[in-house]
Amino acid sequence: MNDSIMSEMTEFHWMMDMLQTVDVGLVVLNRRFEVKLWNGFMESHSGLLPSQVRDKCLFDLFPEVDKQWFQDKVRPVFELKNRSFMVWEQRPYLLKFPNYRPITGTEDVMYQNITLSPLTSTTGQVDNICMMIYDVTDVAVSKKILESAQVTLSELAERAES
Repeated sequence: MNDSIMSEMTEFHWMMDMLQTVDVGLVVLNRRFEVKLWNGFMESHSGLLPSQVRDKCLFDLFPEVDKQWFQDKVRPVFELKNRSFMVWEQRPYLLKFPNYRPITGTEDVMYQNITLSPLTSTTGQVDNICMMIYDVTDVAVSKKILESAQVTLSELAERAES
C-alpha cells in the first residue's frame, strides 16, 4: 500500500471516528427515507444499532413520526437544496427518545432542534439529506420554568392590585 492510499485511509478513519462520537444525532436519509448513516448519538439514544436501521425506512423504525408533515418539511431540502429547521417550540421532538437524565431531569422525553441539510452528489443532484438532531432538553426545561415563574408573578401582581 503506498503512502497516499494509507494517508487517505487514515483521514477517512478519523473522520468516521469524529462522526460517531460527536454529541449530535446524525442521520443520512435517501429520497425513500431509508437510513444510510446512523451515528453513535443515535445509537445511544434510540437503542438501535446502525446495522439494525441501515436501509430501513425511518417511518417503519419510528411510527410516531408524522409522515406527511415530515415529507412536507423535507421536500424543499431535496428540491430546492435549501436547509430546513425544526425547533422544539414548534414540535417538542421528531423521534421520541427518553430523557437521558431520568432521575435529575423533569421531562420524560428529549426535546429536539433539528436541521435538515441537502447532500449534493458529484453530479449536482441531491439524493440524500443529513438530519442533525440536537438535544435541547435543558433549554426547553429552563424556558418552561421561566414562563411558569412569569405567570405566577403576573397572578401575584394582579392580586396585589385588586
